[in-house]
Amino acid sequence: MPSAIEIDDNDVLLVIDLQADFMPGGALAVEEGDSIVPLVNALARRFGHVVVTQDWHPAEHASFASTHEAKPFETKRLHYGEQTLWPDHCVQGTAGAALHPDLATDEAFLILRKGVGRRVDSYSAFVEADGKTTGLAALLKARGVKRVFACGLATDYCVAFSALDARAAGFETFVIEDACRAIDANNSLEAAWARMNAAEVWRIQSREILGSADPSPSWRP
Repeated sequence: MPSAIEIDDNDVLLVIDLQADFMPGGALAVEEGDSIVPLVNALARRFGHVVVTQDWHPAEHASFASTHEAKPFETKRLHYGEQTLWPDHCVQGTAGAALHPDLATDEAFLILRKGVGRRVDSYSAFVEADGKTTGLAALLKARGVKRVFACGLATDYCVAFSALDARAAGFETFVIEDACRAIDANNSLEAAWARMNAAEVWRIQSREILGSADPSPSWRP
């Protein structure tokens, strides 16, 4: 791995789920989730291709504990496999589903909404839980993308699933560790990194892209 990474037109920054419900005070909060937004904005300015993802669930979504009259974080076997049941979050059209107001979405050529079908969850930006593609891999390849750089929330869930599926689709894949935050429940972060390491998803830091003196004063690596 090089000590500095040159970003070019073959690269995409994948910004995952920087939404109100995943921020402190949200329905499914990730600790310090809001702290990475300035850093993600600084990274986005380096990329010619930026994709932002957004959980966008209908009410009574299959991943919601309330849909099954269960407790949050229990698991249930659905038609596509084992599903963790979450508190209601990122419901379509609600304030909780909104992207962070400081996120520089104008940098993005695509905002990809996932988990939009009532019966199927989607942690990954590339593949839904039932194995159907979102079409993102084909779109990126059509734009000449060779490398995917992932950041956002949460490292051990949607970031990891997206990175693994990007790798499986043939992209060289990187996770920008300090531009992510994790849930880290029941050893989930260590387990996610083990899966990513085995798949040759590279773990990097933002300074490897931005250098030590990025012109933006609003972030610290």
